[in-house]
Order: sequence, then C-alpha cells, then structure tokens
Amino acid sequence: METMKKITTVLTCAVLAAGIATANADQLDSVIKNGVLNCGVVLDFPPMGYFDKDNKPAGFDVDYCSDLAAAMGVKSNVLNLTWGDRIPSLVSGKTDVVIGSTSDTLERAKSVGFTYPYFVFKFQVISKKDSSIKFFDDLKNVKVGAALGTTYETEYLAYAEKKGWGKGNYTSFKSENDAYLGLFQGKVDALISTNTNIATKLQTKEFKDFVAGPFVPNYDDVVGIIAKRSELAWINYLNLFLVHQIRDGKMNERYNKHFGTDAPVDLIQSLRDNR
Repeated sequence: METMKKITTVLTCAVLAAGIATANADQLDSVIKNGVLNCGVVLDFPPMGYFDKDNKPAGFDVDYCSDLAAAMGVKSNVLNLTWGDRIPSLVSGKTDVVIGSTSDTLERAKSVGFTYPYFVFKFQVISKKDSSIKFFDDLKNVKVGAALGTTYETEYLAYAEKKGWGKGNYTSFKSENDAYLGLFQGKVDALISTNTNIATKLQTKEFKDFVAGPFVPNYDDVVGIIAKRSELAWINYLNLFLVHQIRDGKMNERYNKHFGTDAPVDLIQSLRDNR
C-alpha cells in the first residue's frame, strides 16, 4: 500500500511538472519545435502581398515571412488572409504570426500584440482621370468605397462624419480585390486605398484611365507585425528580428526589390531607437 502511494505521488508530480512545462512553453518554442512558421499575409494587396505569375505567394510581406523563417531555421508556410481574417487567425491558432500590413491602432492592440513598425503607408484616392476630384473634400459629391476592415475605411468614415456628409455615399467591399473591381465596374467613383497599392494598379492596363488623387489629410499609416497579445517572448523575438533586418541589410534589400528605393530614414531610425 505504501509503495502504491509513492507511485501515485510520483505520477502526480510528473503530470503537474508536464503541465507547468506546457504552460511555460511559448509560441517561439512551438514554432521551432514544429519546424514550420505559419505566417498570415493578405495576398490581394500588391506589392505587399499577391500571387505571382506561377500562382505562388509573393510581395514585401511574403519576403518578410521568408526572412523570419530563415532566421529561425524553419520552413515558411504563407497563409492567404482577408483583412478581416488577420486577428481571428491568431486567436484561433491558424497562424503563428501575421505580417499583413496591420495598422497599429490602440483598438486592435486590445486584441493582439504589435511589434515595432516595419512599414508606413499613405492613404490615397484613386479615380478616373476625368473625375472632378481634386481635393479630399470633393469626395462628398461622389460615390466612395474601400475594403471592409481596413484602417483607411475607418479613417474615411471618421473624416466624412466630422465634415458632416456622413456615409450615405459610401460602399464597403469585402476584400481589396472586390473594391478595385467595384471601382473598375463603376459601382463607385472613387476608392480609398494605400499609395503603394494604387501605384501598382496604375501600372496595369485595366487602370490606365485612372489616376492617383488626394491623400487622406494628416494621416500616416504605421503598421507592425502582429501576434497573440499574451506571447511576450515571441513579440520580443519579432522585434529583434526587425532590428536585424536593418543590421543585415535585408530591409533595404526588400525595399529596393519592391519599391525601387531604400527604406525611409525615419523608419530605420525608429527601429534603431527602439532596440
């Protein structure tokens, strides 16, 4: 009987120890153990994320997934997300990390953890060349659209409300591709998107009759990598990864590949200051 009690005690301690070890394991450990980084990217948002001519994921954010996986010594598995999928994919465990041009808003930071910034966008209007849109406030007289769940949707609606013309002229599209299709088909007269995506679209034959218009006033869209809010060790590792992207020259390499220019000096300085 005494021997049985000892065995039971040993087994109980072993179970408790295993539970503590599991509780202490973090996302960084899990990714390394699994040998695969499940990295979420929005793949209808060129040049940040898109499918190339061979139908393979490509773009600035995709390259950052590859760089992160290489730094960890694991394989990169890029998962295609919509804007609305980004946070739920982390909460559900579908992704380990999302490198998806996610604006670092305080509201989102209630749900997920953000790294240091790795990119800065401008929000801009795209419309037909013969449109009457010269200034941002001209949007009150036309039909306007944007992709659902984006910060530029939020910023446009807040601006329209502040100016008093509301959202009666506004259409929300479920994805970036749907938004541009709606613009091309004339469902809206103007679209709010990012300066990078607009520049990419204007290089295509479909949008040869369109032009980049005014920017959303007084707004820089600063974006970070996101992970589960509770995974502090993982977020610390991701921050260090971003700093190493500068040290190793990878950030400038990726900027030159996708934008033909070095990374902005103020962004590089920001990452250095946060080391």
